[in-house]
Amino acid sequence: MKLDILAIAAHPDDVELACSGTLIKEINNGKKVGILDLTKGELGSRGNAELRSLEAAESARIMNLSARHQLDFKDGFFETSEESLMSIIEQIRYFQPEVVLANAPSDRHPDHGRASEIVRRACFLSGLVKIETSYNGINQTAHRPKSVFFYIQDRNIGPDFVVDISKEYEHKRLCISAFKSQFYQPNSQEPETPISSKAFWDFIEARARDYGRSIGCEFGEGFICEKGVVGVNRLNDLF
Repeated sequence: MKLDILAIAAHPDDVELACSGTLIKEINNGKKVGILDLTKGELGSRGNAELRSLEAAESARIMNLSARHQLDFKDGFFETSEESLMSIIEQIRYFQPEVVLANAPSDRHPDHGRASEIVRRACFLSGLVKIETSYNGINQTAHRPKSVFFYIQDRNIGPDFVVDISKEYEHKRLCISAFKSQFYQPNSQEPETPISSKAFWDFIEARARDYGRSIGCEFGEGFICEKGVVGVNRLNDLF
């Protein structure tokens, strides 16, 4: 399956929180978009792996994704290794995305920074023809995404560019809300966590408003460039 954009995340709901508005916008513009979750988020204080997988599937339906796949990396304990790199390379070569979105290089949750680095390396290695892989019994060809961008998560580390998601913000909220086990539910008996309070929803909105204000719109999502430079065809592409 050929995708235009593949968003890769350490945990189910990372993408929804950080860049689902951008993905929704691209899907509405006719792009084929998928998500690859490295873990099932099994160490989360609320819910469990099975429930979070069901919630991820529901979010994928709401977002109208072309594909969503989960690997079996160990939540909290995965490391950069040949085995983990090869697993991601196989997925990149299977989906052949032009653009990959990955976790923030540094964040409150240490899995995010590790996922960011392993995905960055896998995107490069995926383009080396001497690395041989197969998937479902079929030999794969080398493929390197044209661009890798990192979505900003808990820590505001400063975006290189911001995407206007003003029209997509309410749709983004629906995708996040699919993860009922993780976020604010007034009658929940689950343990309280840093993301389970109503105040966290206020934070999500405030962050989106802050990024939107920086580019003159209502809501935005921020990204960091792996290359450090963004190329444009026309000045009108900048506003």
